[in-house]
Amino acid sequence: MTVPEERERWSPASPTALPEPALPEPRQSAEDRAAWFTYTATGDQIVWSAALSAMLGRPPAEKEMTRQILARYVHRDDHAKALGAITGSWTSRNTVHTTVRLMRTDGGWFDVDCRLEPMMSSDGTVRGIRGTVLDVSARERARRENARLTRRGETVQASLVEPDPGTGLLTRARFADEIDRALRGAAGAVLVLRVQVDGEGAEGVRPEHNAELLRGAARLLEDQVRPEHLLGRVGPTEIGVLLAGAGWNAAHEHARQLVDALRAFRLEQDCLTVGAWGGLVRFERDAEAGSHGLLIDAEQAWRQSRELGRPLTLVAHPVPVRDRQGSYRSRVADALGTDRFTLYSQPILELQSNKVTRHELLLRVIDEADGPQSPIQVLDTAERLDAIFDIDLWVVERAMRLAADEPGLCLQVNLSGRSVGDPRLTTEVEKLLERYRVDPAQLTFEITETALIGNLSEARRFADRVRDLGCGLALDDFGSGYASFRYLRIFPIDLVKIDGEYVVDLVDNPQDQVLVRALVQVCQAYGIHTVAEFVQDEPTLRMLRELGVDYVQGYLIGRPSPVSPLRLRGA
Repeated sequence: MTVPEERERWSPASPTALPEPALPEPRQSAEDRAAWFTYTATGDQIVWSAALSAMLGRPPAEKEMTRQILARYVHRDDHAKALGAITGSWTSRNTVHTTVRLMRTDGGWFDVDCRLEPMMSSDGTVRGIRGTVLDVSARERARRENARLTRRGETVQASLVEPDPGTGLLTRARFADEIDRALRGAAGAVLVLRVQVDGEGAEGVRPEHNAELLRGAARLLEDQVRPEHLLGRVGPTEIGVLLAGAGWNAAHEHARQLVDALRAFRLEQDCLTVGAWGGLVRFERDAEAGSHGLLIDAEQAWRQSRELGRPLTLVAHPVPVRDRQGSYRSRVADALGTDRFTLYSQPILELQSNKVTRHELLLRVIDEADGPQSPIQVLDTAERLDAIFDIDLWVVERAMRLAADEPGLCLQVNLSGRSVGDPRLTTEVEKLLERYRVDPAQLTFEITETALIGNLSEARRFADRVRDLGCGLALDDFGSGYASFRYLRIFPIDLVKIDGEYVVDLVDNPQDQVLVRALVQVCQAYGIHTVAEFVQDEPTLRMLRELGVDYVQGYLIGRPSPVSPLRLRGA
C-alpha cells in the first residue's frame, strides 16, 4: 500500500492563453485532509495520510513505512502506552482512545489524541488497526503547566518565616533578617530577654521545666507586645523583641514592662519563681552595626543585668566592632578555661558491614539553666566576630586525645569555614598529631558546606595537607548551600554528608527521593562516599540502602551521648 498523494491544485493558464472564467479551487477530500494511519498485519504494512506526514515533518512522497520505522516517531517515554493501546484495541475489538507524544524529524515533539479502531475481516477476525490523530499540543501544554505549578506549590516552602518548634516564635536566623530589614527603614531598638527558674529550688529544676517556662514566656510576651513588634527565640532561654520604629523613651518603658511581666510569671504546676533580665540596644536607620552585632550587644547587656542584680540594662549606642570582638573573645577564653564547653559523640553506621565504624564529635555549651545546649548561637557569633579558631582548636585537641586513648576509634571533627581558611590550623594539626602520636586515619575533618570560607587558597592548602598526612576530609550539610558541587571540585573530599532536611521525610516525599538519588550518583561519579543524616526509622534506612548510600547516622542508629570528662582531660 502507498501513502495517498495530495490532490494537485488547479493553476491558471499561461499568459498567452485566452482568459477563462475563474473557477473555484478544487478542495481536498476530508479523507486526504485528516491525519490518519492504518496498520495491516498482512505484510506488516503501515500507511499514513499526507496530513500526518506533514505533522511528522516527512514529505508525502515517502512510501511503504514499516511498524518499526513508525515507532521512531513515538516519544520513547510513550512507547509502552502506545503499544498497550494498540494491543487493547486489537484484543478487545473495541475503539480505544489514548494521548501520546509524537516526534518530528527536527527532534521536536507534539501531543496527539489518537482514536484506535480495529479493522475487521469478513470472517470476523481483526486484520488491522486504523488510527485517527488530532494535534492537542496546546491543551496538553496547558495541562502540564498546571501540573508543574501544582508541584511547585507543594514542594516550595511556603514561607521563610520558620517558627521555632519549641516556642512558635521566629528562629534566630529569621529574627536577624527582620532586624536587618528594620535597619533599612527607621530607628528602633532590640530587646533580648533572658528567662530562667530562679531562687530557692532552682538547682533541682528539670530541663522540661525550663522548656515549659520558655513556652509560657513566649505566650505571655505575645499578649504584651504591640502588633507591629516581632518576637524571636534567639537563644536556649532568650527571647528577642524587635521594636522597629519605636522611640528610645518608649522602647525603654515597654522593655521595663515586659521584664516586670515575666518576673511576675509563675509555672502553673510548681509555682517556681521566674528570673528575668533584659538588655535593650538602640539602633538608627542604616546603622553600622548589623543584626548580629545588635543581638550580641543586647545579649551582653542582659548578662550585665544579671551580674549587677538589676532588671534591665540600656545600650544607647551599639558597641564599636573592635570592642565587641575583644569582649566576645574574652568570653570564649573564659568559657574554654572554665569547662563551659563539652563534647558529645554520635555513632555512624556503615551499611555494607552493618556496623558502627565511626563517631561524629558534637560540641555542646553548658548553660547554667538547661545544661548542655546546641552551640549554634555561640558558633555563629564566634565565626562572625573572628573568634572561632580557639574553639575549633579546643575540639581538635580533645579529638586527638580520644583517638590516642582508643587506637581503633574513628572520629569526625567539625571545623568552621574561617578556621579551615586560617593558616595556623594546618600547623596546629601537625603538632597535635605528633604530640599524641595518633594514627591520622582515625580522624576525618568536616567542613560545613554552608560555612563562609574566608581564604579558599589556604583552605585548599589545609585540605591537601591533612590528606597527605593520612586524615580524611568530609563535606557536611551537602545540598543545603550554593557551593555544594563547586566544593567537590575544589577540595579532595572523601565523604559527603547529605543534609538531613532531605532525609527526614524521604519515604513519603518523592521529590526528596529524586534529589538524594541524584546526590548519591554525583558522589559515586566523583569517587566520594556518602552519609545520610537524621535517619530515624527502618523504612528510611531501607530506602537509603536501595539508593546506594554508604553510611547513615541518626536517632535510629544512636543518639548523641556525652564523652567522659576524664577522657577529654587525658586522665
